[in-house]
Amino acid sequence: MRDIGLGIKGPEKECNSIRCPWHGSLKVRGRAFIGKIVSDRGSQTVVVERNYNKFIRKYERFERRKTKIAAHNPECIDAKVGDIVRIAECRPITKTKHFVVVEKIKKENKKSDTK
Repeated sequence: MRDIGLGIKGPEKECNSIRCPWHGSLKVRGRAFIGKIVSDRGSQTVVVERNYNKFIRKYERFERRKTKIAAHNPECIDAKVGDIVRIAECRPITKTKHFVVVEKIKKENKKSDTK
């Protein structure tokens, strides 16, 4: 397993994908974000929602905004809907995927149904 330069620990699982930043040849660069996965329907693709604040100069206040980013989900990380993940920018993998999941920060909280 190689060091990708973000100061984070790699996953425990192994994979042999060439599009994995840890076990393959995909290099990460540029921006890195933390967000929540809202969809994992695509093949090795997740949609990450990122919330941020934008300053409106006219009113001298902040407004809440959100954006959805498509990211590659390597087999060794295998993040699911509801997980909090860190994504990092990489070369374009497909038409809309320019990010890759590099770390699963927090797993989904499953609530037990008691009726």
